[in-house]
Amino acid sequence: MKNDIRKYRERLNISQGKLAELCDVTRQTINAIENNKYNPSLELAFELAKNLGVKVDELFKP
Repeated sequence: MKNDIRKYRERLNISQGKLAELCDVTRQTINAIENNKYNPSLELAFELAKNLGVKVDELFKP
C-alpha cells in the first residue's frame, strides 16, 4: 500500500524520529512504512494520520 507519510511529515518539518516518538514506535518503523516495506496496523495508521493532521484515506493509497 502506497502512502504519503514522507510528504506530510516534511511539510510539517517533522523528523522520522519525532513522528515515531509521537506515535510510540521506533524511527525504523516509520522508515519502513515510508518505504513501503511494512504496512502499519489500523491503530498505527490512525495515529500517524492524527499526528500529521490528515485523514487516513489521504495518507494511504491502494
